[in-house]
Amino acid sequence: MILAAAQTKPTRGDIDANLLDHYQLIELAVQNKAQLIAFPEMSITGYERENAQQLAFKKDDARLDKLKKLAVENNIVIIAGAPIQIESELFIGEFIISPDNSVAVYTKQFLHEGEDEFFQSSFDYNPMLTIENKKISFAICADIDNPLHPENACKLATDIYIASIFFTPNGIPNAYRDLQTYAAKHKMNILMSNFSGESWGYPSAGQSAFWNNKGELVGQLNDSDSGLLLVENQNDNWSSKIIKK
Repeated sequence: MILAAAQTKPTRGDIDANLLDHYQLIELAVQNKAQLIAFPEMSITGYERENAQQLAFKKDDARLDKLKKLAVENNIVIIAGAPIQIESELFIGEFIISPDNSVAVYTKQFLHEGEDEFFQSSFDYNPMLTIENKKISFAICADIDNPLHPENACKLATDIYIASIFFTPNGIPNAYRDLQTYAAKHKMNILMSNFSGESWGYPSAGQSAFWNNKGELVGQLNDSDSGLLLVENQNDNWSSKIIKK
């Protein structure tokens, strides 16, 4: 099994530019035989609150068509984030785009302070995937601040927990501490993807990373590059490789 965490520098409000970045990183992941690529929180738009409604996607959004095509043609799962409109409500969410041309939606369950002015939270959209008999579940940013979230994932027999985040340099040490703790406590492998460029007027911390189910840090990107952290599992041993964009 080969998984990829994409570390990106979003262009604020420029969906076309951000999608182009996604396509390029997906191609890189495919060249390296990845079966899944995870992007950061609201990766398609960059992190937004006030402008989220104008930038929002729907599940059947035509702007997802090329991502769907890439998933099908290359047999890769693509996890890409955006503000997502479901009926009359707006969520911080992500699309889980599978090689069978299906699209599932995960919505952020635990909102950060101030996000509830603009977004709803929900436990209703919590899909799981299976790749090579490994169960995969998802988290977005502040979900990882609440120990209940990984605990619930563990109760669902999750093997791989994928966290798409936007953490600043001040917050990233706590994210590292918490994710390492969850990996060891719940015996889950954890893949985390963060921005490496500014979003919403704030710097992001990069350092996308992977911990094995013993809580050992297997690999990480630095705080400034765009690129991929690739992790490969052979006989329950994980190794990592970094590809700079």
